[in-house]
Formats: sequence, structure tokens, C-alpha cells
Amino acid sequence: MNYYSIIIGLSVFLIIGLFHPLVIKAEYYFSKKIWPVFLVFGAGLVISSLFIDNHIASAIFCVVGFSCFWSIRELFEQEKRVKKGWFPKNLKRQSKGGD
Repeated sequence: MNYYSIIIGLSVFLIIGLFHPLVIKAEYYFSKKIWPVFLVFGAGLVISSLFIDNHIASAIFCVVGFSCFWSIRELFEQEKRVKKGWFPKNLKRQSKGGD
């Protein structure tokens, strides 16, 4: 039997579940200005995935990399959700001149 697809599928499920609160916390503490960090990590992981011989590890690196790319968009969307009052503002960050 080939369990690769089950392992990759479960990994994708967990990665998506991890990135949802990660984006919320990143926007809360750092604002959307942290998006270049997601870009650099995403690019690094996708490029790294090209050089990994293990198919499962390569796929997981690539999924995490593209999740970082998707998170850039979500950071900007999260800022809109905060402005709508759906999520709390970080008043400490704003009082220091952030945003």
C-alpha cells in the first residue's frame, strides 16, 4: 500500500489549520507590514522543496511555502476584518505609531 497521499493530505490539513491562527496573531502583533517575512520564508521553502529527494518532505515544504504566499493575502484581509470589528485591535501597537 502507498500511504504517501494520506500523509501529505493530513499534513496539508494540519498546515492550513496552523496558518489560520498564525495570520491572525501576525497581523495583531506586527500588522500587515510583516508580509515580506512570509514572502521570504515561502520562497525559501518552495525553492528548497526542489532539492529534497524525499517526496513527502518535498511536498510538505512546498505546501508550507505556498501557504506562506497565501498568508500574505490573508494578512491584508485580516486587517479589513479588524477594521470591521470582527477581530480585536492591538491598541498597544497602534499607540506606538504602528499602521
